[in-house]
Amino acid sequence: MSLAGKTVTVGVTGGIAAYKSCELVSLLRKSGADVHVVMTEHAAEFVAPLTFEALSGNRAVTDMFDRDHEWEIEHISLAKKSDIFVVAPCTANLAGKLACGIADDFLSTTLMATKAPVMLAPAMNTGMLTSAAYTANVDTLKKRGVIFVDGDEGYLACGDSGKGRMAEPNVIFERIVSVLAPAGPYSGKTVLVTSGGTREPIDPVRYIGNRSSGKMGAAIADAAVKLGAQVIYIATPAAVKPASFVKTVTVETTAQMRQAVLNNMEQADYIIKAAAPADYSPESVSPSKIKDGSFSLPLKKNPDIAAEVGKLKGSRKLVIFCAETEELESNARKKLASKKADMVVANNVLTDGAGFGCDTNIASIITRDSIIRTDKILKSELAAVILDKLSRL
Repeated sequence: MSLAGKTVTVGVTGGIAAYKSCELVSLLRKSGADVHVVMTEHAAEFVAPLTFEALSGNRAVTDMFDRDHEWEIEHISLAKKSDIFVVAPCTANLAGKLACGIADDFLSTTLMATKAPVMLAPAMNTGMLTSAAYTANVDTLKKRGVIFVDGDEGYLACGDSGKGRMAEPNVIFERIVSVLAPAGPYSGKTVLVTSGGTREPIDPVRYIGNRSSGKMGAAIADAAVKLGAQVIYIATPAAVKPASFVKTVTVETTAQMRQAVLNNMEQADYIIKAAAPADYSPESVSPSKIKDGSFSLPLKKNPDIAAEVGKLKGSRKLVIFCAETEELESNARKKLASKKADMVVANNVLTDGAGFGCDTNIASIITRDSIIRTDKILKSELAAVILDKLSRL
């Protein structure tokens, strides 16, 4: 997701999780955002300001009275130009200051002055996180519209295990994007995308697979994010990953993909089956490598994920893909009907520029009452065409 033209201020307070903020700043910079870092005095004990300056391309501010800059009331200037103000990690001390209106350093002063959305990613000991004082401060801040991004439970630097870890940088980044991304036709919607070719193990070394690269699925996931969607990306290990940060569920076999789709489809508004699940799998898997020589491999039919989703989808929209080598549109229409899909995207994999692993595709996008035929276009362009047509069904 591009944040070009957006200004993001990242506040860093004193805690061991400050090292994670380096990755957050890097992600924001790569997305095109103008990133400014404001550090407390204690934060500089954990990560040197020079690190954040190298990652952000801007001077990291640590001193309220620093004179080494062009004259301006800097905390007011930064407060005004920020599109969002994120504090990661946020200590109990900083949350308390913000809740009580205390502004005694550059970070708290700028936070008090900004009219931009404020997002806090807490990181502290479990006892502090669950204390009455901190809980009351959180309630106060939430009533004022402050956004909290909480982390998972786990091992803490103090030696305890429990709540208090800072959310991972990619999770914070996704929340920033969700706040700053312009509303699109998929705003508030969830798109589930499957991607890549499944692998059905024969023994610990070999598997049955196919040529799917996952490029089409990744292109759809990226396009959906740009249009405002929340994306769930269910993909095989070798599938291309989206450039955008999305919820990713990694699976290997068709059975695993089926279960992942069923587990996540309840929260989806659109289900786009861009993966290539294997149609068959071995009846049994050898626990050890099968040695050289001839052997037979009895196969069993795998579950038809698209057909099952078609029966269960209710008001959700289902898009399926159809890779053919002959009678393209005739076969595609049969699949559209038999799987109760709303749209089928069909291509002839023998056509130059339309096969597996290509960056381009040539497709027929078929619904019950219409068809769109494309010339050879980039898969990113085809993804945009598919989502535009889907949004108008």
